Amino acid sequence: MKYIIDLIEDVREQIGNHEEYVLTAGLLKEDENDSSKLVYSGEASLNLAILEDKKKQLKFKIDTSNKTVTIGALIPPLLILDTGTMMYELRMDVNKQYKHMEIVGFGKNDEQKKYILFIKI
Repeated sequence: MKYIIDLIEDVREQIGNHEEYVLTAGLLKEDENDSSKLVYSGEASLNLAILEDKKKQLKFKIDTSNKTVTIGALIPPLLILDTGTMMYELRMDVNKQYKHMEIVGFGKNDEQKKYILFIKI
């Protein structure tokens, strides 16, 4: 399970808070031959990030809009949160079938300026 504080620290370490990076969802599936391994299955741009105080979550969503979430838009408001809020879980809604997905890791693609939030399906 990943938290807002984990995201903030990883973004600072991996990409130095570069504002132009776009957040994407990296989809991982279990390997058919070895369930202990995960196989990369594609990615999609994240369109929305919502802080849900009742659920104590920062939820990312994929929808049909052309909006994108950038590091420049996401990180500054997170940096001023109180310590308790920084411990909110990171979750993602991919579609109607895959809701409340746990974010299992982070990654980056420097060539395409993408910061990746990995989920396991």
